[in-house]
Amino acid sequence: MNNSHRHSVANQSKEAEETQLRKEQNRQNTRNMSLSTKLTLDKVDVKGKRVIMRVDFNVPMKDKKITNNQRIKAAVPTIQHCLDNGAKSVVVMSHLGRPDGNPMPEKYSLEPVGAELKTLLGRDVTFLKDCVGAEVEAACADPATGSVILLENLRFHTKASQGDIDSFRASLSKLGDIYVNDAFGTAHRGHSEGER
Repeated sequence: MNNSHRHSVANQSKEAEETQLRKEQNRQNTRNMSLSTKLTLDKVDVKGKRVIMRVDFNVPMKDKKITNNQRIKAAVPTIQHCLDNGAKSVVVMSHLGRPDGNPMPEKYSLEPVGAELKTLLGRDVTFLKDCVGAEVEAACADPATGSVILLENLRFHTKASQGDIDSFRASLSKLGDIYVNDAFGTAHRGHSEGER
């Protein structure tokens, strides 16, 4: 075996070892995040903070009309609690259906949900046509006090590589100061938007 081949094998082995170590660290971090390290919303001071909230707005629709708004209604008290306690803004994020990373706004857009949320809250809801990226970050950076912002479907983004996942998470992290998970049905899943 020549030196360059040995060097290449050694690098591959080291990369595999580092990857395995990262996976083990992630598993350990997940185990360490017991319920005792999490706070309930009534213990969090949201005054003047931008709240980013994961909700479950995966509602049934037919011809872009919501046929059952129960999941949207279920999130209203949590959103209202944040607003009543002085949150600067509440940025709401969800998925809808299974677009598998293919933007299909004609079928899976959350825009109709924004209209329903506006009705239920009795206040304006700003709908953004994406959930990550520079435009979304700018819109959420310093919104008017009391703003409610609904992001487009989280699952319009494919996270094929670790770099894509890291970029997706980094962009979502810029949208708020406090993360609230009000989506019990998705809390146990390993999706990036729930791993903040």
